[in-house]
Amino acid sequence: MDKTLTLVLGPTAVGKTDYAVSLAQEYGSPVISCDSRQIFSEMRIGTAPPSEEQLRAVRHYFIFSHSVSQYYSAGLYEVEALALLSELFKEHDRLVMVGGSGLYADAVCYGFDDFPPADQELRAELTARAVSEGVDVLAEELRVLDPESYAVIDLSNRQRVVRALEVTLSTGRKFSSFKTAPRKKRFFNVERKILSMPREELYARIDRRAEKMFECGLVDEVRSLEKYRNMPALRTVGYREVFDYLDGKISLDEAVELVKRNTRRYAKRQITWFNRY
Repeated sequence: MDKTLTLVLGPTAVGKTDYAVSLAQEYGSPVISCDSRQIFSEMRIGTAPPSEEQLRAVRHYFIFSHSVSQYYSAGLYEVEALALLSELFKEHDRLVMVGGSGLYADAVCYGFDDFPPADQELRAELTARAVSEGVDVLAEELRVLDPESYAVIDLSNRQRVVRALEVTLSTGRKFSSFKTAPRKKRFFNVERKILSMPREELYARIDRRAEKMFECGLVDEVRSLEKYRNMPALRTVGYREVFDYLDGKISLDEAVELVKRNTRRYAKRQITWFNRY
């Protein structure tokens, strides 16, 4: 194969976008995002997307390209991204992909294994428990049954915790075991560049960025998305906390601090995911 996809990966706030843009300019490539939230056009503050200057510097794909009102998944991304790559590789030998969503990156590189169909009855039961008892209770059960999945998935994402526990309970197999099948062959080589920095520096950058998001109008953005608040895309850090503030459950200062804390926790899970490489 004479085509190469260069993946720029790493935790949130580590500087992936700046590096990817400079690399794309060097290669003469567009930038293909593999971020599971920057894809939504209505989420322009809380997802820390590329700046207008960066978007002008090189062509970007999968940035603000879909509506939060529509269901989207890593499986759909795999299909759409591969179709795009097949077209772009006709004109480019090297392409740059960037993002912090390890699941989306892996979908492009390896594809998905054949997971069992959903057990709707069990899923409904687990979802009800997550609402009444809290997602932390289900996450603890997942830790006992499938510590591998517990270590890498977003434990604050109720949908993902429920799905992992549902598959584990309904099949008697760990959710993580379905990810061990032979990898699908791709028509391009994969090169990874994993960015990192000292933990304290990364956390300081995360805190500053969270503060800037609020200064730039994150509360108003979240308020404008009220009718979509139950969509999976909005059950994410930066949006859940502001919804709690708008519901009167916490103060604005508490929302800011929770966004910082939960983003730092998310970054730790990203680091765990990318350390596999």
